[in-house]
Amino acid sequence: MSQLAKRTIMTPGPVEAEPRVLRAMSAPILGQFDPAFTEMMNETMEMLRDLFQTNNQWAFPIDGTSRSGLEAVLTSLIEPGDRVFVPIYGRFGHLLVEICERLDASVHTMECEWGTVFDENDVIQEIKKVKPKIVACVHGETSTGCVMPLQNIGKTCREEDCLFVVDAVATIGGVEFKVDDWFIDAAIGGTQKCLSVPSGMAPITYNSRAEAVISRRKKVERGIATDQDQTTPFSGSVIRSNYFDLSQLQDYWSPRRLNHHTEATSMIYGLHEGLRVLLDEGLENRFERHIFHEQALMAGIKAMGLDLFVEHEHKLPVVTCITVPAGVDADAVRSFMLTHFGVEIASSFGPLHGKIWRIGSMGYSCRKENVLFALSALEAALLYKDVPVHSGKAVQAALAYYESAIVNVPS
Repeated sequence: MSQLAKRTIMTPGPVEAEPRVLRAMSAPILGQFDPAFTEMMNETMEMLRDLFQTNNQWAFPIDGTSRSGLEAVLTSLIEPGDRVFVPIYGRFGHLLVEICERLDASVHTMECEWGTVFDENDVIQEIKKVKPKIVACVHGETSTGCVMPLQNIGKTCREEDCLFVVDAVATIGGVEFKVDDWFIDAAIGGTQKCLSVPSGMAPITYNSRAEAVISRRKKVERGIATDQDQTTPFSGSVIRSNYFDLSQLQDYWSPRRLNHHTEATSMIYGLHEGLRVLLDEGLENRFERHIFHEQALMAGIKAMGLDLFVEHEHKLPVVTCITVPAGVDADAVRSFMLTHFGVEIASSFGPLHGKIWRIGSMGYSCRKENVLFALSALEAALLYKDVPVHSGKAVQAALAYYESAIVNVPS
């Protein structure tokens, strides 16, 4: 195989991995029940609690991409016929519906135009009307570059005694997200976005309210079950997936160390180191860094003469969407940038495919040199394609922002 080309990845995921993470992942393999490794597991759980800003007992990763976390949480909570409410404002709300429907849930939805978010009060009124067992919502929609306010929704879910499940894949580690303060019962993150760890794990957390539902459905597989496991009664239906069975996975991550699966050792090394990097920087500092470079990026885009697709108060700080000028082949521009500059940005999905470009500024990819290089590559591609933009203005506008901004943020 020829050597892979170097890339500057400015998509909404995956992003460039932290160098310290890649070095950690090359460490020798330990057995999954080696005391040195189980200590690392415990440390990872503790750091995940800090990341999610929670006191939950359960905070651990699911082996698999972000979707595995969504499937694990929803599969372990939903029983056939359960009423689930999903407010949809982009692609990943539809994904939540897809998963819930495959679990034979009774799914109720509401939708708004892509590029906007719901008024929290409208969602709250629908919750009171539908009276679901579970409300499942996306926090940050990378397909549209929007972030949904959740604080009052979570409080209402607690008052209405329904579980609040949140997809925080795009926001955890990059945008303010408070599991306990926002009354979130279960949250799902991803490694390949703001955590700057390669794709392959989905950190989750859930509280005692969610655990109560999971535990009453617990069934340990026969080949590893003890006599007590086989005689302990359970109520409700058995969790449909063995792999995504949180009742068994929490036993794996507890002192019991149930031999449910073979852990993805190198991925734990990477996640453990990625969390150390993140917490060393500090959550608030990290959130400020993302906003800092977002502002420089937006300044450059507007100076070029392009329009932002989302610029309202609910813009997602780690994803900036640009409206593709009329008559421009969006994918051809992206291909040109990748071929000649090694810079990757993203298109979108469904009704927005070919109509917007999405630039991610997440985690390790969120650096001054990346912002400036992405702006340079985009301008050059557009000029080559004879798109009328203000030549030479984008990088200068971003540089002017960096020079004038009095913010103590690393470049």
